[in-house]
Amino acid sequence: MMKEELEIANRPDNTAFTQQRLPAWQPMLSAGIVIPGFVLIGLAFIGIGVALFITSQNITVLEKDYTGVETTSDCYKCSNPSVKNCTCKLDFSLSNLFEGPVFFYYGLSNYFQSQRSYGASKDEYQLSGDLDYFKTPVSACSPYQYDANQNPIVPCGSLANSMFNDTFKLYQIVNGTKKLVPFDGKGIAWWTDYNIKYRNPSVTPLKNAFNGTVKPSFWSKPAYELDTSDPSNNGFVNQDFLVWMRRAALPDFRKLYRRITEGDYASGLPAGNYSLEIAYNYPVLSFDGRKKVVFSNVSWMGGKNQFLGIAYLVVGSLCVVMSMVMLIVYAKFKFPEDD
Repeated sequence: MMKEELEIANRPDNTAFTQQRLPAWQPMLSAGIVIPGFVLIGLAFIGIGVALFITSQNITVLEKDYTGVETTSDCYKCSNPSVKNCTCKLDFSLSNLFEGPVFFYYGLSNYFQSQRSYGASKDEYQLSGDLDYFKTPVSACSPYQYDANQNPIVPCGSLANSMFNDTFKLYQIVNGTKKLVPFDGKGIAWWTDYNIKYRNPSVTPLKNAFNGTVKPSFWSKPAYELDTSDPSNNGFVNQDFLVWMRRAALPDFRKLYRRITEGDYASGLPAGNYSLEIAYNYPVLSFDGRKKVVFSNVSWMGGKNQFLGIAYLVVGSLCVVMSMVMLIVYAKFKFPEDD
C-alpha cells in the first residue's frame, strides 16, 4: 500500500510537457533538400572566403629581424649578453605610402609563454593591489618570490621577471636629418586587464606601497617608475606590462608595442628612408630565440591572416563537390518511389 502511494506521489503531472506529448517536427531530408542546401552553403562560404582572402592580401606587413645573428647586422655587437646598455639601429626604406593607422609590434620566436609552470608563476592577489601579498608573495612565484636577502619581490614570479625590455625610437630621414616619428602607447592593452584584472594599491604616492620590497632581478627599474613621463602609466597598470602579462598561446608570437597615429603620420608612413634605434636589452640567443619588429596596418577583419580566407574557400569548395557527388549518386541509384 505504501509503495503504491509513493509511486503515485512521484508520478509526473499528466500534462503534454511532462508526458512528452508536445507536437514535434522532424525534417525529412531528401535529395531535393540536401543537394541544393550543400550548393548554397558552399557558394556562401566561397564568397566569404574570397572577401577574406582579398582583404588579407591588401594588408601591408613589414617584418625586420634584429636578433643580431648575422655579422653584417648592426645589432650583432649587442647580441653578446655581457654587453650592457647597447644600442643598435635598423635602417629600411619604403617605396610607397604605408597606409595608416600603422601598428608597431615586437616579435619573439621559440619562446613558450604557454608553458604551465611559467604561466602560473605570478601572484594574482599581489597584482590586484592587495598589500598583504606585497610582504608575503605566494609560493607559486618561486624562485622569484624573495631575493637573496629575503626581501619580497614585487611583482613576483617568472612571468613578470621576464618582461620584454627592448625599447625603440623610429626616425624618418629627411634631407639627411632625422625626424622623430611619434609613438602612441595608450590603450594598447586589453580593456579588461587595465580596468578589472590588474589594479594598483590605493596608496599615494604609489612608491610608498613598495616600501620594503625589491624589483624583479631582470628589471632595470621598479614598477612605480616604468613610465616617468606619465604617472598614471606605472605599477601594475603600465600598458607594456599588461601586454606582456597576457601570455601568447604559440611559441612564435608578436605583441603590440605602439601605434603610429599622430601628427604628420596620421595617414601612415610616407615613402622614404627610416632608421629604427633599438635599445638592445632582451637576451634570446641562449634559448635559440629570435627577435623582430613588425609594422602592419589592419582592416575590418583585423590583421593579415590568409588562413581564415583559405579555410572558407576549402570548406565551400568541398560542399560544392559533395553536392555534385550526391547529385550523381542520386541520379544513378535513386529509388523508384522518388520518381
